[in-house]
Amino acid sequence: MLWKRMQGYKVLWVPGSDHAGIATQAVVERKIWKERGALREELARDEFLQEVWNWKEEKGNEIFQQLKVMGASLDWDRVCFTMDSGFSQAVTEAFVRLHEEGLVFRDRRLVNWSCALRSAISDIEVENRQLGGRTELSVPGLQGKVPFGVLVTFAYKVEGGEGEELPVATTRPETMLGDVAVAVHPDDLRYIHLHGKRLCHPFTGHLLPVITDPLVEREMGTGAVKVTPAHSHADYELARGHGLPFISVIAEDGTMTADCGEWLQGLHRFQAREKLLAALKERGLHRGAKEHPMVLPLCSRSGDVIETLLKNQWFVNCEAMAHRALEAVESRLLKLTPKFHEKNWRTWLLNTRDWCISRQLWWGHQIPAYWVTVSESPDSREQEESDGLWVVGRTKAEARKKAAGMLGKSEEDLKLMRDADVLDTWFASGLFPFAALGWPHKTGDLQQFYPNSVLETGSDLLFFWVARMVMLGKELTGELPFSQVFLHSMVRDAHGRKMSKSLGNVINPLDVIYGAPLQTLQEKLQNSNLDPREVAIAMEGQRRDFPQGIPECGTDALRFALCSYNAQGDSINLDVAAVENACRFCNKVWNALKFTLAALGEGFTPVDPEKVFPSFPMDQWILSRLYHTTEDCSRKFEGCELHSVASSIRLFWLHDFCDIYLESVKPVLRSGDPARLLSTHQTLHSCVDLALRLLSPFMPFLTEELWQRLPKADSQSPPSICVARYPSAEHLAHWCQPEEEANFLLVQEVIRAVRALRATYQLTKARPTVYLVCPEAVPRGIYETYREPLQTLSLAGSLRLLPAFEGAELPASCVAAKGHDHTAIYMDLQGLVDLQKELLRLASRQEKLERQLTDLTVRVQGARYQEQVSLKAKSDHQQKISLLHSELERIEQAISTFQKMAVRQGLSIDTAEQ
Repeated sequence: MLWKRMQGYKVLWVPGSDHAGIATQAVVERKIWKERGALREELARDEFLQEVWNWKEEKGNEIFQQLKVMGASLDWDRVCFTMDSGFSQAVTEAFVRLHEEGLVFRDRRLVNWSCALRSAISDIEVENRQLGGRTELSVPGLQGKVPFGVLVTFAYKVEGGEGEELPVATTRPETMLGDVAVAVHPDDLRYIHLHGKRLCHPFTGHLLPVITDPLVEREMGTGAVKVTPAHSHADYELARGHGLPFISVIAEDGTMTADCGEWLQGLHRFQAREKLLAALKERGLHRGAKEHPMVLPLCSRSGDVIETLLKNQWFVNCEAMAHRALEAVESRLLKLTPKFHEKNWRTWLLNTRDWCISRQLWWGHQIPAYWVTVSESPDSREQEESDGLWVVGRTKAEARKKAAGMLGKSEEDLKLMRDADVLDTWFASGLFPFAALGWPHKTGDLQQFYPNSVLETGSDLLFFWVARMVMLGKELTGELPFSQVFLHSMVRDAHGRKMSKSLGNVINPLDVIYGAPLQTLQEKLQNSNLDPREVAIAMEGQRRDFPQGIPECGTDALRFALCSYNAQGDSINLDVAAVENACRFCNKVWNALKFTLAALGEGFTPVDPEKVFPSFPMDQWILSRLYHTTEDCSRKFEGCELHSVASSIRLFWLHDFCDIYLESVKPVLRSGDPARLLSTHQTLHSCVDLALRLLSPFMPFLTEELWQRLPKADSQSPPSICVARYPSAEHLAHWCQPEEEANFLLVQEVIRAVRALRATYQLTKARPTVYLVCPEAVPRGIYETYREPLQTLSLAGSLRLLPAFEGAELPASCVAAKGHDHTAIYMDLQGLVDLQKELLRLASRQEKLERQLTDLTVRVQGARYQEQVSLKAKSDHQQKISLLHSELERIEQAISTFQKMAVRQGLSIDTAEQ
């Protein structure tokens, strides 16, 4: 957004937060229990909601505070919360309109039910855990652990069969009390003689028909499938096709219902499982159990095992919006970045079901629907089965009027009771692009930011419920050329784990910005609403990950570090060490500006960077590099490759500008040459001005501070860097000097070769004489052009360019480096090294390398190496062997050189010491 604003676009980032219905209610319930020892049900609904609002006022602005400190450029005058009165009106309006269009409806269907929360939850709040076999897990509200991943086989006796039975297998034996039939494949020869017969239920006394269905998998279990339609989606569809009844045997709280009989009624479902298995064994119907891989659905909010229950709920018909969203991507009307999400998009939308939007909570938007009766209400059981008459209205008065018209009764004769349930939080969040700008009462801002939108029909809200599935927040319309959505990775901890308070690995951005000692981090956990056992685990995690606490890194370092990760992958494993590294980069930029301002001095008057035309080689080179960096940033920004943009900017600052250009112009700044000084000054100013602008979207605070210190070309300069024009390759095209960059690459190779020689012979402060022997005129001319920076950057005391040896030998103390075919590189070590000492050091190093090489060679030649070692490890070993050979070769060359030098100088070398 900052990048677009610097390009002159009108941008808007509306600050908003949703009410997080399930999560917030759970936190407040734990808080009330911790402080008052009271359950939610012991409070009046209004009293509980007041507690939630109090908590929201205390904690709810923490995210906004984090955004402000992190420099997020939001329009705080538009701040929006999904439970604000205006937003609530938008939610009611959307619900009513969609109901009137037949897209919101009420039905009795199977839903994902969390017994711990006592509420329905959405598909995206279900975590499917893959179990390889028997696995014991903790379940909320139950002491000890429960085994899962076990396939139990038991038998149903055939009615009048004189001992004949039909075995079935299940991982959920407690649901057999809700069995209404057993299904077999019509072509399964084992059970053809049982078609149409009935089975005796050992506990309920019901007679279960044996039915046939081609969808039954003959190879799964016994090939006979128990049918429990009130607790299985597959069985639900099977029962509807065969006209079977539905028996619910698990209650909302996870206990067994009255339909199970008094011996099990009210018992926890997993305790009932053990009791039921014992009863099956007692009756001689248990046929064994074995480990069985399975997928166990868990509630992401509570950790409880999800139950599939049959409930009367409100749903949204998702078929039309799923088709619309799928078509939008396939027609390229909508572009997803990164592209691999298109596969997930298609998979999700082709398999999406109608969306259950009812939540059995108190915190949220109460559903604007009313249950209507004319006389006394039927009992609760009758209501549960028939569900009665429901009407929807923006107000109770509107609903009453609708009901009167539907029933042909007077309004006074009707009794209306509002649905106690609330809407799924995503129902409100999906409306954010509309409601945050005032819909339905205001359309001005909507038309401004969504000019091609049709705002007055509920169907135009449909895409936002598709958007909630994949976290989208932009409207699609047929008139736009295309829209882009950027789906970033999940930020995890340094070990790749999802951040969780119970693990103690949540990184608060404010702790990274300001720093936090370990004691402070631990105190926050102790004052939280976590269970004492979770607190202990979390504190241990913190001590392991942050033994010294979190160092103070600052906002800009955190922003830059986050953007330096590839946000188009699956996840970002955030390591505080990466933020510390970004902090050091901030210091490097600061010091570069400090150097530049000192070099410019007082009274310097810059010209507009676009009017700078340098005439000296190094000035031309650095501005050409800046041009290419600008070009690269623009291209990568367009592709949402923020990590590549950050990498390009970092490379320019650290390598091109600081390491090369600033070091190379130090002799120029000392020279006093007016023409060269003017060119260098203008180049320095242009580099830091535009490079700060490139960096500004990532580091708004540092760049603002430094940019304000720069001399300005005229009084018309922008008041802030955040509204200064972002560098454009189009406006800097005159700086592009590909030939000059190619020439300096040749020079850099010489510099690297000389520096490698310095490292080999451990020269630190010494400034040796360097010889370049180059018979070819063109490269020699390049060396001559860049003589001064070449000498400066290679740390040479002097630089001699020779077309050939010309019959004269180089000094005997010279050592050679590998260069181009056309260039020989030599460095004179006369008086710079102690030959005796260096030969002893090199001999010791040579012996150590030979020993390492021998050990590794023996290992890779071992008999079992090829069978037991992975391909990657083998590749790593071969690479290490190659590096050892290369280093040994350099050591041997250095020893040979020193020995020749010693002979030429007439020195006596003590070979015994070697």
